[in-house]
This record gives sequence, structure tokens and C-alpha cells, in this order.
Amino acid sequence: MYIVTAKEMYDIDHYTIEKVGIDGKLLMENAGREIARKVEAKVNEATDKMIVFAGAGNNGGDGFVIARTLLNRQYDVSIMQVVPNEKITGDAFFHKQLFVNCGGSVSLIAGEKEIANLVRNADIIVDAMVGIGVKGILREPIATIASIINKEAKAIISVDIPSGLPADEGISDFKSVQADYTIVIGAPKISLFLQHTAPFYGKWDLISIGFPLFAFQKYAHRYVVKTEHFQKTLPKRSPYSHKGSFGRGLVVGGSQEMPGSLVMAVKAALKSGAGLVTAGTISVIETIASECIEATYLPLSEMNGYLDNDSQILLDKYDAIAIGIGMGRMDETGILVRKIAKEANCPVVIDADGLYHIKDCLTMLEKRTPPTIVTPHPGEMAMLLNIPVPELLKAPFTYTLDFAKKFRVYVVLKGTYTIITAPNGKQAVSLAGNPGLAKGGSGDVLTGIILAMTMQDQSIFQGICNACFIHGTAADMLVEEMHSYYDLMASDVIEGISKVYRTFS
Repeated sequence: MYIVTAKEMYDIDHYTIEKVGIDGKLLMENAGREIARKVEAKVNEATDKMIVFAGAGNNGGDGFVIARTLLNRQYDVSIMQVVPNEKITGDAFFHKQLFVNCGGSVSLIAGEKEIANLVRNADIIVDAMVGIGVKGILREPIATIASIINKEAKAIISVDIPSGLPADEGISDFKSVQADYTIVIGAPKISLFLQHTAPFYGKWDLISIGFPLFAFQKYAHRYVVKTEHFQKTLPKRSPYSHKGSFGRGLVVGGSQEMPGSLVMAVKAALKSGAGLVTAGTISVIETIASECIEATYLPLSEMNGYLDNDSQILLDKYDAIAIGIGMGRMDETGILVRKIAKEANCPVVIDADGLYHIKDCLTMLEKRTPPTIVTPHPGEMAMLLNIPVPELLKAPFTYTLDFAKKFRVYVVLKGTYTIITAPNGKQAVSLAGNPGLAKGGSGDVLTGIILAMTMQDQSIFQGICNACFIHGTAADMLVEEMHSYYDLMASDVIEGISKVYRTFS
């Protein structure tokens, strides 16, 4: 499942029509029929009344096909056309005529009171007014119609995107239909994964209407991490392998205040399949070891309960290193973090306090030859970029892409939808996970899983995608089977990793 901008979707549509040779009328017919099938599943009775609010362009044309299809299936459906007749042209005009020829009723918009009464008396409103081509804030009369629909409608189903909602990121000033359910055509648009725009979609489904796969491969550069990706790319284990085959990992972190963070990262790495994991930390080793007897331990120098820079670590012993977990923000600790990041000749995962310690020396990461992975939440990412969090959340795909390219790092921007970005510009979104992960320690668990995945026989990018899938899916399965969003703990997620492997591997 690819994720597209408005321009990319237009390019895919144009390529399909002009180069592949699928007529635009046929694509519109396919879209309308598939959407009608989805709408039909939402109708309680054949007597339910539906009104399709249709605009110009492809979105309105889809609306005419939806109405005709439902009409021919004996549903009570009519069209409210929100633009003048002369605005309905091309393929949309063709399908409007088919709807009329099949006995359909098309009304032109009237006064606000009449529209409100129509909406109030309908069981379902199908929003096909404006598609991904909207520029700026909705104009009248559609802006008023959208407000009436939001206020009066019993149920709202939007076609492809709620009218007025931007398809792309970076836009916060808009007026939009608030859909209960959106049927997305071809590919999700970026706004479906943004904190300030995603709620307007309501629940959503994706339909295919005939765009060829290679058109998406040609124009789209982002995709959704799906179960089939995980099943296809998770490395198989040979019966002749040994513990060294699956990586020797080092986790450096912990402090007197936060020993549990290190425990969770280490246990998650082992549970995810790392062959050997060493915890490098201070004098809390005895406490940590009682919670994780399978790991090995490396005592490091400390000052006032925090790591300092006097320890000598044989970095070449390890296949991947994670730093930052629960280590605090002491200056001496920061020197150690920067030293490891500079000298380690293997993949390095930097999380939590480690991100604080590198924020003023990011150019150091550019000079690293092995991969570097940073795993910030929005607050940490905004810190690295030196911008406000709301500014980041308006355009997280662009900000993380620019950061990844500039500093030659992999970025895992954690959130409801986790955005994974590679230095070469490839991006993926993990949909797995739920509000139960909004707990202390969840990020430490993810860091441990990423550490393990980077040491397996797969690309770094695919390993990160698989790690995010494991982490989120473990939480989803636990909530489905035995936990709630309220009581789910990070330590539960570690135990849920085995459920993911048993189910999908």
C-alpha cells in the first residue's frame, strides 16, 4: 500500500490513462462501483435515504457513478449538485448523463434551510464535492454546505478524501467535512497520517480501481508497512546457525534513577532474536541482572549515579550498539555518547537521552560510514530540528526526510503513525500499535527490537520496518486478547513479541 501526495496521485492517474491506455471513464466507473459496494455495506435497510453531494471533476464524477449504481440496486438515492451545470464536464458529465438516463434525479443547490432539511431527513450523506485538488480554504457555497452536513447529517461517507481537507502536509488552515467513514481511492494521501488531519477521515478503507502497480512504483516513494511485508522479509533461521549468527549487541545506558529502561531494552532485544546482548551500565547491574539473566553485563565508570567517560569499551566486539536509554543528561555522560557514536564501526541506535547529547553535534553523524538510527518522539525530533512541536507535526514527512538526507541517518519518528525514513529518501509508515503504548518504557522496548533487527540478515530499512511492526502488533494482539489500553505495560509488550512471531512467522 503506497502513500501519495496530490501530485503523485495525479501523475499516476495521468500515466494510467495516457501510457497504459485505461480510459478515464472506466477508472471513474470502477471507482464508483467499488465505493457503492462499500456504501451498501453501511446501509441498514433498502429503504434508507441517501443523498450524494456531487461537485465538479473526478470526485463529482465518482458521485454520479455511485448514485447510479445504488439506484440500479433499488436504493433511495438522489444527487445534490453543488456547482453550476457548466462546471460538470468531461468524464464527470458523461457519468452524470448516464445517471439521468437511468432515471436518476439531480437537484441544484438551493437555500441553506432547504439544504439543512434535506440533510436532516437523509440517513446517509455521501460527500463527493471536492477531491484532492482543493486549493486553500473551501469556497462558497461549498464551505457552507460542508458546515451544514457536519452539523445535521446522521452519517457522512466521503469519497477519497473529505471535502476541503488538504491531501498534502504543511497546511493547517482549512475547513473540511468531518467524515464518519472515508473510502480512499488508489492510495492513501499523506494527510491520512497527520495528527491534525487524520481525524477528519473517520474510519477508512482503501479500494483499487485499476491503477497498475508499476505506476505506483514509478511515482510513489512511501508505503505502509503491512503484515505481508513482515512475513515476506523476516529472515528465516537456519538449523545450522548459532548464537553468533544473530548478532552481538551492546546496550549502553541506565542510571540510578532509571535502571528499568535498560532492562526493557535488553530483554526486548533478546526476545526479538538477538544472539547475544550485553548491557553496559553503572553499579545497578545486580538489580538489572535479576530481571534479565540471559544477558551479559559490562560494568562502566560512573559519577553520582550516572555514566561518565572514563570507561574503555571494546566497540569492535559488537555488531550493533544502542545508546541513550535511561542514562540521564549529565555532561560527562554526553561525552561517552558522542565518543561511541564517533568510534563505533557498526550500526548505532540513538534513543532518548542519547538524542539530547548529540543535538549540538549532528554533523558528526554525517561522517559515520556505518548506519545510524535515531528514534525520537515528536518532542525529541523538534529538539533536534530546533523548531516547535506543532510545526513538526504539520509536515513530519518532509522534516524527517530532510533530516535523514542531511545527516545520513535513519529516522524513526514515533507516534500514532510511526514514520520511518531512510537517508536515500525512502519512507514507510507503521500503522501497528494503539494508545496502550503511550506509557513510559514503550520506546525502550522499541529500541531493543530495532537493535535486534539491525543484526539480522536484512537491510537496515527493512529491519526497522519489521521492528516497528513487531512492537505495534504485539501491543495490538495483547489488547485484543487480554489487556486494555489502560493497563498495558511496556513489559507486557516484551512478552507479546512471541505472540507476533508465532502468529506471523
